[in-house]
Amino acid sequence: MKKNILLAILSGLMLWIAWPPMPYTTFFLFIGFVPMLVAIENIIRSNYTRKGKKIFGTAFLGFFVWNTLSIYWVYNALKMVGEFVALPISFIPYSLGPLLMAAACWLYYRLRLVTNRGWSLAGLVCFWIGYEYLHQSWDLAFPWMTLGNGFAVAHQWIQWYEYTGVYGGTIWIWVVNVLSFLIYVGLREAADRKLRLRLISAFVIVLIGPLSFSLYKYHSYHEQPNPSNVVVVQPNIDPYAKESSIPAFQQLSILTHLSDSIGQPNTEFFLWPETAIPEQINEESVRTNAHFLQAQRFLSKYKNGNLITGAETFKLYNKHTTQTETYDPQGRLYYDNFNAALNIENSAEVQFYHKSKLVPGAESLPFAGALSFLKPVFAHLGGATGSYGGQTDPSVFYSQSGIGVDPVICYESIWGGWIAESVHKGAQFIAIITNDGWWENTSGKDQHVDYAKLRAVETRRWVCRSANTGISAFINQRGDIVQQSKWWVKTALKQDINLNSDLTFYVLYGDYLAQAGSILAVLGIVFIVVRKFRK
Repeated sequence: MKKNILLAILSGLMLWIAWPPMPYTTFFLFIGFVPMLVAIENIIRSNYTRKGKKIFGTAFLGFFVWNTLSIYWVYNALKMVGEFVALPISFIPYSLGPLLMAAACWLYYRLRLVTNRGWSLAGLVCFWIGYEYLHQSWDLAFPWMTLGNGFAVAHQWIQWYEYTGVYGGTIWIWVVNVLSFLIYVGLREAADRKLRLRLISAFVIVLIGPLSFSLYKYHSYHEQPNPSNVVVVQPNIDPYAKESSIPAFQQLSILTHLSDSIGQPNTEFFLWPETAIPEQINEESVRTNAHFLQAQRFLSKYKNGNLITGAETFKLYNKHTTQTETYDPQGRLYYDNFNAALNIENSAEVQFYHKSKLVPGAESLPFAGALSFLKPVFAHLGGATGSYGGQTDPSVFYSQSGIGVDPVICYESIWGGWIAESVHKGAQFIAIITNDGWWENTSGKDQHVDYAKLRAVETRRWVCRSANTGISAFINQRGDIVQQSKWWVKTALKQDINLNSDLTFYVLYGDYLAQAGSILAVLGIVFIVVRKFRK
């Protein structure tokens, strides 16, 4: 059993070494699951009792090592609620993903009991995709560790994401790992020589085919000229000081000064980071808000200029209106708070977008319908947990000249399908506004900017990224970082980007691979149950 535990840990370490932002080691993704599969095979072929339990525990351990080493920085983000509380809470994201991953391996074992190894391995791929799709769709969503994200530092390898999205990467990784495992098992079991040759041939084709096609696409792809001048601003304001020691007007002065320092007469878009306007704004009276007027005065110098900025906003209701609202007994009103993006222009028009992919616990109350009785508890704690409203559909900001922009706030940038919906609606480039300062100088900030490269490839859109403390960047339609800032510096960047209105296959059809895989996973579970009862 110790050998199997060591194999599981080896898998976890190999997958961690392959994970962004590690450079030059991405290829370990293609063999990282092999030791885990060998450990599971050893348990299946052993005389152990309760094999399912041992497989689940072994798999969980390996995946826990991988996840914890890759997203250790979650602890830093939670320290704002207190170090004593941060450590136990951080074990939720550290453990939840591995529990679902281990469940996929357990289902693979159950399938092995009723069918052969080949069909069971195909089922394992479907079970894994089903887990990933669930983990981006339910109230505890955290798709940070979706396997296809692992190619974020090697975007030249996956230019075909414009057809498949990240789930194509998940399937590629698993198929290569399964073939590697079968080759190893064939050598260990002295399988037929012709079978081994077929497996090796399949391994080479499956590995080299997509890679060659991607490199061809990367080097042959050319953007159509359609320039627009964009400025991204990085004010570098300590997130712990944003709402306490630095007045809002002073923060806006920093932003406007940095914008003016490189803005030019033909600049069409200025991007300020998430919650750049730190004081709450009533959306109904935004045009008379002092901070809004300060921002619009700055913009008056740029005739065709638009300002996309993060802000804290709220809406008031006279009666019960939404599922996320809070009741104020003193004012006898209901209200919703929003982590919002605003598009401000040289007119009376103001466009709002409410962040919709909310961080479970920090920004939204998971399973709010069933746990609504906890709302008074969170209100008593200052509303820090589960306190934001959102919207059900993505939005597109349109400038006066008709340019469509997809506003993306922080955590939302890891949802390829959500961004693809905005592009389908008319977005010609992607504007990400974020504040990664909570994570401090950890690999979390690097992973976040690397994942944005995948969105550029999937949609063939430029990504313009404004981050409060970094890393701000411009990413072209091939996924190349054309410009980027350093961490924890006050700066601004400008770039002529090319707008694009063409729609990729992925934009048109979204996460069809994940949906198909999930359906097959459900059918696999039904098959297991039916065969068990028939026995």
